[in-house]
Amino acid sequence: MSSSVRKNSVRKKKKISTRVKKLPARNRVNKADCWDLSSLFPSDAAWEKAFKRWQKQIPEYTNFRGTLSKSGAALAACLDFDSRVERAAEKLEYYAFLKTAEDSTNNTYQNMLGRFRNAAQDAEELASYIRPELLAISSAKMKKLLASPAVRPWKLALARILRYKPHTLSQREERILAMQGEVNTASGQTFQQLHNSDMRFGLVTNEKGEKVELGHGNLGAFMESSKRSVRRKAYESYYDTFSQYEHTLASTLAGSIKTNVYKARVRGYGSALEAALFPDQVPVSLYENLIQTVSDHLPALHRYYALRAKALRIKTFNLYDQYVPLLPEIRMKHTWPQAVNVVLDSIAPLGPQYVKTLAGGLRGRWCDRYPNLGKTSGAFSAGSYDGDPYILMNFQENVLNDVFTLAHEAGHSMHSYYSAKHQPFSDYNYRIFVAEVASTFNEQLLSEHLLANCSNKKQRQLLIAREIDNIRGTIFRQVMFAEFERETHAMCEAGEPVLLESLQEIYRRLLVKYLGPQLDIDKYSNLECLRIPHFYRAFYVYKYATGMSAAIALAEKVTQGGRKELADYLNFLKSGQSKYPLELLQDAGVDMTVKAPIVAALSRFTKLVDQLDDML
Repeated sequence: MSSSVRKNSVRKKKKISTRVKKLPARNRVNKADCWDLSSLFPSDAAWEKAFKRWQKQIPEYTNFRGTLSKSGAALAACLDFDSRVERAAEKLEYYAFLKTAEDSTNNTYQNMLGRFRNAAQDAEELASYIRPELLAISSAKMKKLLASPAVRPWKLALARILRYKPHTLSQREERILAMQGEVNTASGQTFQQLHNSDMRFGLVTNEKGEKVELGHGNLGAFMESSKRSVRRKAYESYYDTFSQYEHTLASTLAGSIKTNVYKARVRGYGSALEAALFPDQVPVSLYENLIQTVSDHLPALHRYYALRAKALRIKTFNLYDQYVPLLPEIRMKHTWPQAVNVVLDSIAPLGPQYVKTLAGGLRGRWCDRYPNLGKTSGAFSAGSYDGDPYILMNFQENVLNDVFTLAHEAGHSMHSYYSAKHQPFSDYNYRIFVAEVASTFNEQLLSEHLLANCSNKKQRQLLIAREIDNIRGTIFRQVMFAEFERETHAMCEAGEPVLLESLQEIYRRLLVKYLGPQLDIDKYSNLECLRIPHFYRAFYVYKYATGMSAAIALAEKVTQGGRKELADYLNFLKSGQSKYPLELLQDAGVDMTVKAPIVAALSRFTKLVDQLDDML
């Protein structure tokens, strides 16, 4: 809602005109501001026709059961069929998903997506024999099959599957484990139910004097309030609710940890951490190096928190003081064309072809630009093998972060674009470990570009503070979470009980370690460990930190290097999952198995804190 005040020169009274700005319905949005999904399907009718054709193929999976070890030709026939079905499915799913994302109130697309997912579940069940049948083939026989010319295109895909053979049990045991699927996710589902449905946080009065219902969605806005009493009240109300469920939440988290430990032991891994790192072929030493290197650089983070306290004019620093902007009054406005132009200018180091391709997409119809009624919130990139790499935005002209979000999602989309253009379908879909590199790389280029072209001191302070907070949230905070996951799982593996008190003791110790002596630990602080959804997907968050560290290192290499450095990076974007993540990054010029890239990222953090300290 916006209010405008106009003066009446005759009566000399203020006349208040209140207008309510409503989101437009989807059918009222300018088509030029919407994505064009015709690269997937030209119409809903075309989707329906393709869906029926694909659905008729699914029963053919039964034709290949029991044939995989017969010959190279038989094995290749099965893999080729499976790939064709999956490729068609990806195209169908992306169209239905994106149509649902643009307007969740449209029942036609909800129904379309539901029908697809039901059919995809049928396909998954009928194809479920392929992996066990492959792993049951003897090593000698598999060697002969792999020598067949017909199997050559599938060597990489097969190698990724066959790595799991030492951790695969008998068919009967595998069936029993598969039947435990829903049981294994029960803790996470209970947490989600409590977290999203059952908790109520009461009303909080904002800085305008308005009473607002507090929830997960607007907690961040309260934590950014310039009025400390508002931040504190929202924080206490939020965590007071968590304290009422603390024993239940501790039990669900303990259940998730115990499940991870159980699954790792059953499959013969040395630890739950080792099991989680196995799919990406990441050594445990990388995880340990990351934690140790960040620990060594914590004095810089402590100094930043002290600087924050000084800038906010507070004696002690609390968790609810972490996110309030140091320069809340500064705004940097960008219209959509201006945002596109500044992003394109910033990525000039990636060469004219990269810029031209992205310019065509952003100025064309890759992107769904503005909010509308029923549209999915936030932003994402949705790149597929046979369609354009679409971007969903909810762009606002007065929000600088939306320009960075556009650069971020464009990085994902160009990664998908290059991978799809240069890899077969079986090898194009890059792993999560490297997914954040291309996106964060583009953010680094944008930040450097804005800083280099900024003559306004206040705006420069804003840009530096933003990058500091980005590194703080993506590296320091995520590594604190990663250390918590390591400690809690090690505690369980040592046979120690995982209880509320032990979880909170570990988390409190980590808060003191990471946030430093400036932090005032209150009775709510260690409840934060009970509200992090990522803890139910253990040993995932470290990838945010490694991704940003790699991106910072590669951005420096490309901007300060020559043709080789640029070619190496572009080849990385083209590589999909043709190699394991660490190998791809090494080819691009950064070795994440050593501390150097992490040290470089944290050294940049220190340098930025120095600059901000000098400017404030």
